[in-house]
Amino acid sequence: MGRLGLGLCAAVFLAAPAAAQFDSAEQVKPILKTIKPQWISLREFNGQDLLYFTMLEVYRCGIEQIRFVINDGKPQVWETEPCEGDETFSEIGEDRLPYATLPLQSVDKVRIELTYDDGTVEWGEYARGDVLQ
Repeated sequence: MGRLGLGLCAAVFLAAPAAAQFDSAEQVKPILKTIKPQWISLREFNGQDLLYFTMLEVYRCGIEQIRFVINDGKPQVWETEPCEGDETFSEIGEDRLPYATLPLQSVDKVRIELTYDDGTVEWGEYARGDVLQ
C-alpha cells in the first residue's frame, strides 16, 4: 500500500470514535467508497503471490458477501469471520490470514464484488501493477 493509501486508511481510522462500531452497510459503505483503491493489495513473497483482503476484513461487518475473480477465472467467495456481539470493526482473529496464496505472477487482474447487508452491490477492478506492493 502506498503512502497515500496508508495515509487515507490512517485518517479514516483516526477519525472514527474510539468506541465506534461499523456493523451495517449504512456505516461501512462511505468508508469503503473512500478507500476503494485499497480494497485489496498484492505482494510477491516466498515464491508466491499473496492477495490481501485486509481492508475488506476490517470493514466486513455490513458486508454480506465478498466475491472475487482472478484474471478471467471462476468467481470465488472470500469467507470472513462473523461479526458478533460487541466486536469492534477493526478486529481480525489472531489465527486468521487475510490473504489468499497463489502461484507467483499468476495474478494479472482482480475483480472484487461486495454485496452489502442492505442488498446493494459495489465492485472494483484492479490491475496487478496498481495493487502490487
